[in-house]
Amino acid sequence: MIEFLKGQVAFKAEDYIVIEVNNIGYKVFMAKTSIEQIETNNIIKIFTYMRVLQDDVSLFGFLSNEELNMFELLITVGGIGAKSALSILSNITPTDFAMAVVSDDVNKLKSLPGIGPKTAQRIVLELKDKMKHEQIIEESKNIEKQIQENENIKDAISALQVLGYNLKSIEKAFEKIETSSKTTEDLIKDGLKELS
Repeated sequence: MIEFLKGQVAFKAEDYIVIEVNNIGYKVFMAKTSIEQIETNNIIKIFTYMRVLQDDVSLFGFLSNEELNMFELLITVGGIGAKSALSILSNITPTDFAMAVVSDDVNKLKSLPGIGPKTAQRIVLELKDKMKHEQIIEESKNIEKQIQENENIKDAISALQVLGYNLKSIEKAFEKIETSSKTTEDLIKDGLKELS
C-alpha cells in the first residue's frame, strides 16, 4: 500500500493531478479545493488511498491526514463511493464534517452536493456508531472531571475521534491547551495543532 507520495506536480486537471516521483508519473484523484491549493512544478507531499477494484486501480490524494481519515470514513457509508467522498471533501472541512456528525447536524450534511436526507442520516448513524466501536476506552484522570463538566470538550474529543485520533492521544493533547471558555470549534482546531 502506498502511504504517501512526494514529488513534483507535473500536471493539474479538474479532478486529478499527475505527480512525478523518481521519473514515474502517478495520476492521483483529489478534491477540487485541494487541487486549487497546488501549484504545477512545485514539490509536494500528499497522503494517498489506493482503491483496487476488479477492473480498476486508482490513487486518491489528500493534503492532510485529517482529509484522508474523513475520506476513509465516508467510503464505509453505504451509497457513498470514492468520487462522491471527494466531492464532499471539496465542500466541507474535516473539522466541520466531524462537528456535523457529532452534533447530529443532518441539515448541514444534506446541504452537501449529492447528499440527500437519507444519506445524511446514514452518515450520522453509521459514523457515530463506528466511532463508538473503534473508541479506545482509556480514562485520563487529569482531565476526566473537566470532560464531564464541559460539553464543548466532550464534543471536541468526539469530533477528533471521528477524524481518526485515539482517545489517549487526544487527552494528552488537551492537557497542553487552555480549554476554559472556548467553543467546540476552537477546541478542535487547538487539538489538531497539538496532534499534528
